[in-house]
Amino acid sequence: MNKAHFLFLFVSLLLFSCKKENNLMPRKTTGKINTISVIIDDQLWNGDIGDSIRNKFASPVIGLPQEEPLFNINQYPVKLLEGFMTDTRAIIVVKKADENKFEIRKNQYASPQNVFHISGKTNTDILACIEKNALQMIQIIKQAEIAGSQRINSLSLIDPKIIENKFHIGLQIPSGYAYVLQKSNFMWLKKEIIGGNTSLLLYQVPLKAINKDTDLSTSIIKMRDSIGHLYISGKEPDTNMMTEEAYAPYLFKINLDGKDTYETKGTWQLNNDFMSGPFINYAIVDADYNRILVLEGFCYAPSKDKRDLMHELESIIKSVVVVKRVP
Repeated sequence: MNKAHFLFLFVSLLLFSCKKENNLMPRKTTGKINTISVIIDDQLWNGDIGDSIRNKFASPVIGLPQEEPLFNINQYPVKLLEGFMTDTRAIIVVKKADENKFEIRKNQYASPQNVFHISGKTNTDILACIEKNALQMIQIIKQAEIAGSQRINSLSLIDPKIIENKFHIGLQIPSGYAYVLQKSNFMWLKKEIIGGNTSLLLYQVPLKAINKDTDLSTSIIKMRDSIGHLYISGKEPDTNMMTEEAYAPYLFKINLDGKDTYETKGTWQLNNDFMSGPFINYAIVDADYNRILVLEGFCYAPSKDKRDLMHELESIIKSVVVVKRVP
């Protein structure tokens, strides 16, 4: 075999190998954040089953000043279960079949991805399956969307040392944020966007600042309002940030980085001013450092939808890792 034939054979084998390897690699998911593809025939979509899906997955997000859907929904007939709609991170496939079934398939068409298969013998069976599994599906999709945002954020981060040295935590904050104010136990970062801005607050208070034996919501509001009075105000005198009194905040107890955490969602406003917007506050009970570590995100964007802005802030906050205290 001469050198020319050998080189041709070598290149051909190399190209074949690369092509085969690429075919084995899963496609990457695409699409906008908080978007679901629903694969269902028009007859089912335009009836009670479609209504149920919309009521569950496009219900209003709590804690926002105006109604915005939990997820954006794109519907496609079953015969179009191919091509670009199979590259979305969350897909719900609904159809009539010979058996009643609910199944979750990971990375079926692309990665990372959750594909939920719902089938039933009758419309009633399908509706019962949606009713039974909707909450679990929503939780899985939300967790995947948070993880997706965190992957994007991790591509370009601000220097973590300043925050780590002050608060003993790791936090993935995208490079678009800049420091506005730093005090001994308080830090404010802000990102300018078209038509407004988003902000992150980090601070710590003594464990006794939240009294578990009293109304937790009142205790947390009192805490955040005291911080707003000290550090955050408008351009005019007596325009400090406060929790809007007209809307009672939503309070949940969750676990964040292995620690009991109080998640509060509500609306903020500037006292004696017109500015307002949504906030999400996480008060982490950190007994190791004898403190309540508070991470809060809020935005001011009067002409924009707020859901995805608050989603980004939630994704940043939920990346928190508390550095273990050295004995």
